[in-house]
Amino acid sequence: MTQYNLTSPLTFEPLFMERVWGGRRLKTQFGRRLPPAARIGESWEIVDRPEAQSVVHLGPLRGCTLHDLWTKHRRDIFGENIPDSERFPLLLKLIDADAKLSLQVHPPASVATALGSEAKSEFWLIAAAAPDAEIYAGLRVGVSRKQFEDALASGAAADCVHRLRVKAGDAIFMPSGRLHAIGAGNVIVEIQQNSDTTYRVFDWNRTGLDGKPRKLHIDESLQSIDFEDVEPALLHPEEESLVDDSLFRIERWQLDSERDAVPPGEFAIFFCVSGEVECSGLRAKIGEFFLIPASLTDRNLKPLTRSTVLLRTTVTPL
Repeated sequence: MTQYNLTSPLTFEPLFMERVWGGRRLKTQFGRRLPPAARIGESWEIVDRPEAQSVVHLGPLRGCTLHDLWTKHRRDIFGENIPDSERFPLLLKLIDADAKLSLQVHPPASVATALGSEAKSEFWLIAAAAPDAEIYAGLRVGVSRKQFEDALASGAAADCVHRLRVKAGDAIFMPSGRLHAIGAGNVIVEIQQNSDTTYRVFDWNRTGLDGKPRKLHIDESLQSIDFEDVEPALLHPEEESLVDDSLFRIERWQLDSERDAVPPGEFAIFFCVSGEVECSGLRAKIGEFFLIPASLTDRNLKPLTRSTVLLRTTVTPL
């Protein structure tokens, strides 16, 4: 990578996804330039999938895809102590839920293999929330598999799921197998396994834009749901660590003074939750992601406002 003279963190072009439940809050909340008149539900910020590729925005690597970086320059960008996977193992996105999403589940690894799909665990940080916003996670106490199946058949599955009121700054981990949904009025930072498998089990008895019910995946969902997962709580960390999983580690940093982003030879991805930060000539403000390459010499983070808060993501080392 020395031929590229990499002297600053990497940023990527967002990929905007129109969704029936999407809105325009990525513009009002973060100043994003959205396609006109489109209901944007997701912005894929860092992704390496066959159907979607992040592209470097600025600098000597401008135009390179994340897959190119992962396959051709892995050591210089990501270091050595990382999984030897075919693709970059994480997917990071922003979600704007103007309406609530379907009740859904992502399969655990053992089930995903049997179904020919992809496992997915994910983390949510509530970046903004309407006054009455809520999310759905796990089952209510006392709900058995049989009761849930009966409720699905009668259209009453909403009565079985655990609801949590949320506000900006709240966070939760959604391991694979956990029944969940994002409620209306939430803007969410999502960090997940590199997977796009979602099984919709209930869509609140709604119809789609064509007036017909959206496709559900009842059999796959019932195989994937962890029916012992009852009324999970939001994360309430005493220290900086939010998630320390076999897949990824996530921390929330209150940046009151200068701080090294990551040890030399390792990489990290940052999201600016609030305020503004500078690192090696790059300035990032609220709502922006940047990647500190393993080979970058200047790794010092400098807060530019008093209220700078960063979300720091690393891949769990081997």
